[in-house]
Amino acid sequence: MLKRRHTDLFGERLKKKRATLSPGLLAVADYIDKHRHTVLAQSALEIGRELGTSDATVIRAIQALGFEGLVDLKETLESHLGATDSPSEKMAATAEELSDDANSAVDFVVADMGHAMQAMSSEENRRSIATAVNLLSEARKIGVFGIGASGIIATYASRNFIRSGFQSYELNRTGIMLAEQIVQMEEGDVLLILAHGRPHREVMTTIAEAQRLSVPIIALVGKEETALAQHTKATIVLPRAKKEKVAMHSASLVFVEALTLALAGKNRNKTLQTLDRLVELRHQIRPNKR
Repeated sequence: MLKRRHTDLFGERLKKKRATLSPGLLAVADYIDKHRHTVLAQSALEIGRELGTSDATVIRAIQALGFEGLVDLKETLESHLGATDSPSEKMAATAEELSDDANSAVDFVVADMGHAMQAMSSEENRRSIATAVNLLSEARKIGVFGIGASGIIATYASRNFIRSGFQSYELNRTGIMLAEQIVQMEEGDVLLILAHGRPHREVMTTIAEAQRLSVPIIALVGKEETALAQHTKATIVLPRAKKEKVAMHSASLVFVEALTLALAGKNRNKTLQTLDRLVELRHQIRPNKR
């Protein structure tokens, strides 16, 4: 049996202090415990607003658990979430459930995809996708944000949109290099975000620029409870594997394919004209290629 390699300091402190907390402070502590990713992007005032209490009460609850303040708490949560989000940690947890033969791996992927596809076909997601298609159809350009594996899918999505007759660009770099991509964004664009993890600086900076330019935001997320949803015009929720297991990215690809087909169906002439022009250009480049 593989051993876990991370310690949940917040969870341990909450367990030890739970009996000593007043109902008001306990409500804050339980909220933080259940919404850890969201809390990373929230202020004490925003947390208090969610609970109908003051920011001072939020800070008192955090300090009652032994943290200096909100910054100290966030650093602790981020450190733990970073450990549990690590590829090696997730692979170790997943490998514990897999046997030596390939069948268990096939079953794992099929179960994961089945769960995601069932979620995508829900009435709520269908409504959100319809909203997304309407927004994208009117976009001047479509920006597609994704980091890591989602960045590869962002490039694929942008290519699909261009082939369907919609100008598009990807936002998939990290650090300061992302700024050179963000600067392409203009008023009249629509931003599609592929983000399954916590709200890191890259995605929040991209969102801030979109809001500055009044660019509508569509987000594909892995869970309903996410700080990103408050910034979007449409949010599509496709749950991936359990948070401690290896996450598959095939559901994101299926979503991109569905979105592309929906756009083509809504804008047939535009898509067909673009594809016809692509064929003409290919013949010019390689005249003997049939």
